[in-house]
Amino acid sequence: MNEHFRDTRKIDPARGAVLGDGTPNDADRVEIGPTPLAFAEWEAAGLELPDLAEMRAFRWRRLTRHIVERGYGGLLMFDPLNIRYATDTTNMQLWNTHNPFRACLLCADGYMVLWDYKNAPFLADHAPLVREVRSGASMFYFATGDAGQAAAHDFAGQVAEVMAAHAPGESRLAVDKILARGLRALEAAGFEIMDGEEVTERSRAVKGPDEIRAMRCAVNACEMAMAGMEAACEPGLTEDDVWAVLHAENIRRGGEWIETRLLTSGPRTNPWFQECGPRRIRNNEIVAFDTDLIGAYGICVDMSRTWWVGDRKPRRDMIDAMRHAHDHITENMALLRPGVTIAELVHGGHRLDDAYWAQKYSCKFHGVGLCDEWPLVSYPDHWVEGAWDHALEPGMVLCAEALVSPEGGDFSIKLEDQVLITETGFENLSSYPFDPRLMGVF
Repeated sequence: MNEHFRDTRKIDPARGAVLGDGTPNDADRVEIGPTPLAFAEWEAAGLELPDLAEMRAFRWRRLTRHIVERGYGGLLMFDPLNIRYATDTTNMQLWNTHNPFRACLLCADGYMVLWDYKNAPFLADHAPLVREVRSGASMFYFATGDAGQAAAHDFAGQVAEVMAAHAPGESRLAVDKILARGLRALEAAGFEIMDGEEVTERSRAVKGPDEIRAMRCAVNACEMAMAGMEAACEPGLTEDDVWAVLHAENIRRGGEWIETRLLTSGPRTNPWFQECGPRRIRNNEIVAFDTDLIGAYGICVDMSRTWWVGDRKPRRDMIDAMRHAHDHITENMALLRPGVTIAELVHGGHRLDDAYWAQKYSCKFHGVGLCDEWPLVSYPDHWVEGAWDHALEPGMVLCAEALVSPEGGDFSIKLEDQVLITETGFENLSSYPFDPRLMGVF
């Protein structure tokens, strides 16, 4: 008789049946997760590991409550990160972003169905909150060709079947992202389609205790990766050489991917948002980057630092800009507390000097969790009345941004820290130091 690999896993008796986060002590486990290197570093740092079963239950309860509060019969998700939030399962996440073959339906009664790749239904074996695994959510042209509308009709029929059993009589169905043919098929099946993105973004905005523990671990792993990148950063290397270190160190700790390529050097830092390439870093110039990193447990760590690479001191204007950027995130962070409104954050806090205003960053703060998330805190000139009439809550996590970039200049300073909103104020989760040479310390 052929045995499935799930039935022949080897357990290390020296460590017990489960690891500190509740996952099987088994390198053959189905779910991806942190590596021994990451666990060792977290133990050395004295970090408390998350209880993943509790984290998953918190997310499931919170998402279900948001569906019920809005009077919806269910929430249908195609966004890979929303599916990760609801199920804590993954399957070819980046490929899935542009070839949507997965879907997840969470009904108002808490019943959850996952549509996955038909050859890999076992990827949800570790997720008991997923009550049923199906296939048939693929409607994109590569997979269905000219029969896409028929595939969409079949999928809508499956959704209707589940909804009839677990939300009988309910026609209001929230959907986050869906192809046009899928939307038409659901409407033809009698569903009134509601805004699923609003549901998921508002649900994901407040983190539970175990999500915060997971984030602390992910931040630590990211900062260890940043340290490796800084140690490697020297004149003569290309920007891609340095960026590759962050990728490698992230993967070594069980991280997943990096969403952008935002590392540049010297004059390529201005204007900001160029992405790293083959330029060789020269002696005595700036290197600036934004991690945009999806790390351990699928948690985003979004931090920015700017380094001086060379054997001379930075120019005075660079030091002044660095200090201005540091003042910007520090003074703006001081505003953070439960109950403060987004409007107060937009219109208060540190004011960038006029020389840096034209090329300022797109926002002062933004939410962060499994990726950049709601809310967005803009600058006053981009404020939109009615779009952000909300206040901060304990458990939210924001990134404080600063881009100090003189228009027409030959450098930019990019800084960013990741900050938890506590019951009484805030806690900066970031601890990576700011370059003392650019800070003018020596």
